[in-house]
Amino acid sequence: MTTSSSERGVSLGMPELPAPAYPDDVRARLEADARELIARYPDSRSALLPLLHLVQSQEGHVTRTGMRFCADMLDLTTAEVTAVATFYTMYRRKPSGDYQVGVCTNTLCAVMGGDAIFEALQEHLGVGNGETTEDGKVGLEHIECNAACDFAPVVMVNWEFFDNQTPASAKRLVDDLRAGRPVQPTRGARLCTFKETSRVLAGFPDERPGAVEESGSAGPASLVGLRLARGEAAPARVVHPRDGGPHEESADAMHEPPPAEHLSSHDAPQETSASDPAHPAGPTAEEGE
Repeated sequence: MTTSSSERGVSLGMPELPAPAYPDDVRARLEADARELIARYPDSRSALLPLLHLVQSQEGHVTRTGMRFCADMLDLTTAEVTAVATFYTMYRRKPSGDYQVGVCTNTLCAVMGGDAIFEALQEHLGVGNGETTEDGKVGLEHIECNAACDFAPVVMVNWEFFDNQTPASAKRLVDDLRAGRPVQPTRGARLCTFKETSRVLAGFPDERPGAVEESGSAGPASLVGLRLARGEAAPARVVHPRDGGPHEESADAMHEPPPAEHLSSHDAPQETSASDPAHPAGPTAEEGE
């Protein structure tokens, strides 16, 4: 005796229809931008990554229409484009928020309180990993190392840094984003929307007045290794014996300028998990929850 596919609960369905095309005016504009990007590369298919950012800037995520557009412009198959778009996590495959909030849950950020921050934001926003708030303002995800371990735990919004966070400061941050209040990253230009960020990542200039000048640089802790590599060694220290004598001190201590601070209104440098007993380190949620 045999059973049909419907009896087994299997739906064969119909083949997926081709992706719809962009409206003529949108396609004309994207084609002009795409040709500018493609002209920068000796091999046209090398422009695929920036083209994916370009189509992401149109709708806030990479749609089937966007992948079809990239394939047409680069003479690739949609399968080749899809393979790339699904490999890199910076390309969204479904609608996401105007502000993509990523909480680093890699080793150092996690033990410094990143897991606690991620759990607190899920509860505060009422969303899970990879989900977006109902108002479309904030998308939340856990992310891997963003090379800012010296400022752990780190939260990123549209790939801009917010350092030394705690659950409380992170909740204030997302509340400000949802309310439309100005938000200034710790290191970087003032925030723009995820669509605008995608266009900049595609390779087009940031046309916001003063945004480039605001971008700043790495914080002092990040630059220590660079200074040592350049031969800018720290001044010699005088270390006294352990006989109750004076503490060790730098010969130039009185002349050393304080390190420049790169703070935002959402920094919490005194309340990381290492110094805040109310927010102990350690995993509080399974990855992906």
